[in-house]
Amino acid sequence: MLEPAEREGERVGRGQANVVARAGGTAICERCAVADTPLTRLAGLLGRRGLRPDEGLLVRPASAIHTCFMRFPIDAVFLDRELVVVDVVTDLRPWKVAVRRGAKAVLELAAGESRRLGIRRGERLYLAGAAGI
Repeated sequence: MLEPAEREGERVGRGQANVVARAGGTAICERCAVADTPLTRLAGLLGRRGLRPDEGLLVRPASAIHTCFMRFPIDAVFLDRELVVVDVVTDLRPWKVAVRRGAKAVLELAAGESRRLGIRRGERLYLAGAAGI
């Protein structure tokens, strides 16, 4: 069973494969890296040629992202402190910026994945280490 990501004292490892899921355990992103240091947030998805449907990057803290120097579009799921979806930006092309007030984290997914998965504003997501699934 997945646990809320914001539980007191919880620390998900940087760069490890984590799972982002809905209540009930349905995976949104099965191989999600966490960018939670200045260096990992700066690097983001730079240098990648794309994302597979099961891959993503959780950037935190962040209320804004950019796709400068990227080679491919992404979906950006803006989340609050409790990992509740604040907004979803689909098909964010290279050289664009997206900002959402109230967001504390951004889940970057392959373009079209948020629509395919039906991710909606107000939905609560959870984060767990892949070994815990």
